[in-house]
Amino acid sequence: MSRTILDVHVLQTVPPSNINRDDTGAPKSAVYGGVRRSRVSSQAWKKATRKAFEDLLDPAELGVRTKKVVEALTRRITAREESLTAEAVWPMAAEIITAATGARMEVPSRGSAAKGKGKATGDSKGDAEDAPTEPQAPQSSYLLFLSARQLDGLADLAVEGLAKKAEPKVFVKEPGLKARAKQIASTRHSVDIALFGRMVADTTDINVDAAAQVAHALSVHPVDLETDYFTAVDDQNGDAETGAGMIGTVDFNSATLYRYAAVDIDLLTENLVAGLTEGGLGGAPVRRAVEAFIEGFALSMPTGKLNTFGNNTLPDAVIVKLRSARPISFVGAFENPVAQDTADGHVRAACEALAEHIPSVEDAFGATADRTWVVRVGKQTQGLADLGDEVNLRDLVTQVGQAVEGRLEKRG
Repeated sequence: MSRTILDVHVLQTVPPSNINRDDTGAPKSAVYGGVRRSRVSSQAWKKATRKAFEDLLDPAELGVRTKKVVEALTRRITAREESLTAEAVWPMAAEIITAATGARMEVPSRGSAAKGKGKATGDSKGDAEDAPTEPQAPQSSYLLFLSARQLDGLADLAVEGLAKKAEPKVFVKEPGLKARAKQIASTRHSVDIALFGRMVADTTDINVDAAAQVAHALSVHPVDLETDYFTAVDDQNGDAETGAGMIGTVDFNSATLYRYAAVDIDLLTENLVAGLTEGGLGGAPVRRAVEAFIEGFALSMPTGKLNTFGNNTLPDAVIVKLRSARPISFVGAFENPVAQDTADGHVRAACEALAEHIPSVEDAFGATADRTWVVRVGKQTQGLADLGDEVNLRDLVTQVGQAVEGRLEKRG
């Protein structure tokens, strides 16, 4: 059976930066092809892409991933019933969330709420004494990912219970109530849930398989870790007060990265159509999701140490392939790292390696894409020109969206 798969390949040069740190504060790295490479985790770029969606999609098409889901639901409830206080709504909101997801809701302990705010000695008693005394909403023990429409539906359910003046624990035991709550939580998925998936540990039947795969970004060449020694001067020091007010170090590196993502359009459609009964979905919502993903993934940047390094670069090249079979990454083009002993930089060599590798792989395995688009910048990327239709980013987003919508319409 023919599938619809989108592959997105990006080459991007990042100057001195530390956009994704490990537990020591150093830029993340990985060994590939026998040499140490710069690495940016897939989670970091997924988060950056989701953040970009805020400017590309209507808030109603997005979700929220948080432990503070009771607060998020409460805001919707009190917006409908302005006479209710948040504290009065919390018990019902917590029970509705538990009914929908199975996740337990607990009020954060005073010690955990005040973590890091206690006495200098680290005494736990000091933490508790300094903890805030105002009431706190219950929280889930792990992050829950719910769409705006799912939260709206659960808010309607909670308002129903509040209108009956029912005890929350009694209300959720009414016949069919839990089934209704789970139905709301497992339908009307947001674009970000449909793309990146959702795992709920306590109720696995409302899990959502991710339609998008995002690889860890890797540098196309070896990297060396560098360290910046910095000082800060106290502005209030007088002439007689010499020396720095602060001394420290920050690790960084520079890299030309190969970034890769794939979107299973069939699974994306299935995720977005979940629970719809009004005659199907059509191609328009899927097209919006695809266009937002391509633009968001291409233009986003993880924000680690961004104010320190100002590494606000755009890609050198973006290649998108529309396929009828499995996704294909071309990271193998860089298993043999591009040469460093050149004053010509890494972009030209990376483009030439990619231009040679892509047709070789596609010819060897009979995996030629149905269509390829190329966005590139400058003469350094000339090697990619013959891989597909040359377009700018705006045309790329529009044409890929049209192609996806057209294929979905042909399938009916």
